[in-house]
Amino acid sequence: MRRSRRLTAWLACLFSLASLPLAAQDAADAQARTQALVAFQRDLVSVLAPRADATPLLAAALLARTLPDPPKFSDFHALIERAAAAPGHGPAVDWVRLADCDERAGDCPNAKALAALETEAADNAAVWLLKLGQDLRAGDTEAAHADLARAASAKLYDDYTGASLQALALNVGLLPPPTSVQYPGGGAAGIQVVLTFSLASLQPQPVLPPVAKLCEDDAAVKDDCRRLGKLLEWGSSPLARSLGLHLRETLDPDPAQQEDARRARRVLAWQVHSFANLTARAPTDAKLARDLLALAREGGTEMSLTLAALRANGIPIEPPAAWQPSAQDAAQAPQASTR
Repeated sequence: MRRSRRLTAWLACLFSLASLPLAAQDAADAQARTQALVAFQRDLVSVLAPRADATPLLAAALLARTLPDPPKFSDFHALIERAAAAPGHGPAVDWVRLADCDERAGDCPNAKALAALETEAADNAAVWLLKLGQDLRAGDTEAAHADLARAASAKLYDDYTGASLQALALNVGLLPPPTSVQYPGGGAAGIQVVLTFSLASLQPQPVLPPVAKLCEDDAAVKDDCRRLGKLLEWGSSPLARSLGLHLRETLDPDPAQQEDARRARRVLAWQVHSFANLTARAPTDAKLARDLLALAREGGTEMSLTLAALRANGIPIEPPAAWQPSAQDAAQAPQASTR
């Protein structure tokens, strides 16, 4: 994918995670901080690039992905290819390798990575939803229906964000970040959590709104969509869970189930809102940053980390009775429907 777009997205994630400290700085200071952070990121890649095992190479690839003009031997392509060639690399590496492609050439996602995932992660609905989106774009409805059936029969939905978070959290501490990039009160952990969570947020994702539209518009696939929805409600990400709840709300004929799905989506919105508040505080709260990094190092999924972080910080999993998502929450919350 185009490096300029990745860099823009990374900077947006970075600044959104630490917007309060950055808001008080003038443009020159902010630019200097960004340049120093990019230099630190390059140093981390240089330290990790000589490694031979998959997890450090995955971390190096994720760190290199947003860098402008990296050396060819340590750019995203070179590093993710080496990670994919490492013994026991697992599907999490091939999932990130999906992004090793050129949108302008129309070759996204990476065909070799997708083919590998269809074999090594055939029980993962995320793989088939990714392929479904590809087939819908190609106008192949029959293949899209087959993809949907495979997704509905899968055992889990995992977009491997948890694995990317783990790889980054395990390796961003190999070098001490310069004081020039640290935020007041956050120390080294503050900038490490910014790198970890902002870079992991660029994880490849299936485009889910077309799935919702297919399920809403095509009566022939309703049964598969209901089965898929049940699976997605236990998916690895808020996006997947949101789609699963949306499918139950729109496809289940039982009004009680529809209402329960609406209630569960409100709970999910609260969890996303509360976790976003935690990550926004972390750059200037060293203890919170260390705690989030420790959770990320344990592995799991994006949702398991979210729930563990809320519990660890005494934040209820369910919202107060009077709480409703704000307009900002609605804009940031996972959306599954195209309507």
